[in-house]
Amino acid sequence: MNLVTMGLTDKILNDFNTVKTSDDLIIGRVALEHKRMYRVWTEQGEVLCEVSGKFSFQSHTREDFPAVGDWVSLKPRFDEGRGTIYAVLPRKSKFSRKSAGDTAEEQIVAANVDTVLLVNSLNENLNLRRIERYLLLTWESGANPVIVLSKADLCQDITARLAEVEAIAYGGVPVIPISSETMSGFEKLEDFLRPGKTVALLGSSGVGKSTITNRLLGEEKQLVQEIREDDAKGRHTTTHRELILLPNGCILIDTPGMRELQLWESADGLMETFSEIEELSSQCRFRDCKHKDEPGCAVVKAIEDGFVEADRLFSYNKLQKELAFIERKADKRAQSEERKQWKQINKQMKQRKSR
Repeated sequence: MNLVTMGLTDKILNDFNTVKTSDDLIIGRVALEHKRMYRVWTEQGEVLCEVSGKFSFQSHTREDFPAVGDWVSLKPRFDEGRGTIYAVLPRKSKFSRKSAGDTAEEQIVAANVDTVLLVNSLNENLNLRRIERYLLLTWESGANPVIVLSKADLCQDITARLAEVEAIAYGGVPVIPISSETMSGFEKLEDFLRPGKTVALLGSSGVGKSTITNRLLGEEKQLVQEIREDDAKGRHTTTHRELILLPNGCILIDTPGMRELQLWESADGLMETFSEIEELSSQCRFRDCKHKDEPGCAVVKAIEDGFVEADRLFSYNKLQKELAFIERKADKRAQSEERKQWKQINKQMKQRKSR
């Protein structure tokens, strides 16, 4: 395996040499994760790994553990096809969301991604508010977003739909309609699918990510289920995140469809996604303007003049409240984790004194 083709750079090598503590440690990239077991690509081949006991003890949150796309330092046992991970190298990007359920915990969907292809279907399931959420999290991740509108052959009025999406794609985000049936639009993806680059496919269930993966691979690697005529949403078929090496040397990460996309610490992403509202806010008469009924509100005036859609402001306010709620829960969780950590330290100190 050629790790340079898989995205290895001089900076990653320098990071590895910084944490390398013995000559029997090598560098690898996490290709698949399942229940704290990791399939890792190395120069000498693929190994199945778990983290060391010390690594596990020192890791307090899910963010501390390896994720798909991570570069890691590991000690391999090639005769067994296994290995042990001792460190995760610094991430240049990470696409995260809040874990499902009533918890304030981060779930890293993919790490060290250059471009995120946000796949949305051009059938009845197209949802502009969902696209805004994906854009917000992508900007926050450190990767570059590209909106891919799949199933263009099923769209009755593609011009109108494109205009709707382009109206929320601020910051020069590319919007590319494609059809896996006719292969139209795929040539426009080539600029982002370069050797050594990592691209993640993200989107809801049934938008066609697995079909896109198969078309890019030139083979039926991912299982695909047909969309029923009475079910425009389709069904997701990918069950786990995985690195896939494309024929041209680009790394593709296909991900399971996300029925739930909750935000995770995305204040900077909010500014990028709603840049027109952020810019107008600086022109409001009051610095703490809520953009409701305050005099001299530049945002409300832009909506009244037809320059900004009212739905955009509604979505902006809703996401702001959601982020504030997550931040409050995360603070409480951090305090709780710190108390647990000190209890553990005190317990160990008492045990040592009693010996």
